[in-house]
Amino acid sequence: MLRAAGVGVGDEVVVPAFGNVEVAEAVAQVGALPVFADIDPATYCLDASVVEAALTPRTAAVVVVHRFGRPADMGSLHRIGQRHGLLVLERGESEVPYEEIARRRQRAAYLDGKLRGVRTPDGGDGHTYQQYVVRVPGNGRPDRDAFARAVRGRGVECRVPVKTPVHRMPGFRRCVSLPETERAVDETLALPVEAALTKRDMQRIVSACNALGGLLQPAY
Repeated sequence: MLRAAGVGVGDEVVVPAFGNVEVAEAVAQVGALPVFADIDPATYCLDASVVEAALTPRTAAVVVVHRFGRPADMGSLHRIGQRHGLLVLERGESEVPYEEIARRRQRAAYLDGKLRGVRTPDGGDGHTYQQYVVRVPGNGRPDRDAFARAVRGRGVECRVPVKTPVHRMPGFRRCVSLPETERAVDETLALPVEAALTKRDMQRIVSACNALGGLLQPAY
């Protein structure tokens, strides 16, 4: 799509560093330079104000990735594109049937109301909960990883959604300040929210997390 739009050697394309390396790889494959911008901590998608600050005369496009079922602020990003004459592309997530989305939202609402000691997702408009991503307070990655091990030890599957930001990966290393991206990589944990989960499953998730949540205090 980038090549078809005329993006190529000498161009810059603004992309997120939180998530898929495939987006940066696609930019590099057409000979352009991926420029990493920070995320909005509520949506985990590109922050429009940071995107605008990252633009240069060589910027040709912005690739927006919707994350965890929460859509990016496309209105603001499209307005930036119009002001600067840029191509704004969207990369979505796999489609989920409406009935499954409804059940995921029910399970997410249950977790929102029951979990203690972790920061639950900012639902916002249109969230489909492809993943239910919480933040574990404390000292970043060490506490998040310890929390994850303890939750798994209580029989609840969970996973770190983004282990390494793209700007720290070989071939894409950049000396760039992305504080919200770094914080999200260190603090986030995806809990089960699949439509097939039973009420007992949901209670087990809450019990496992609440037995630990609140014990970790933010570092000052």
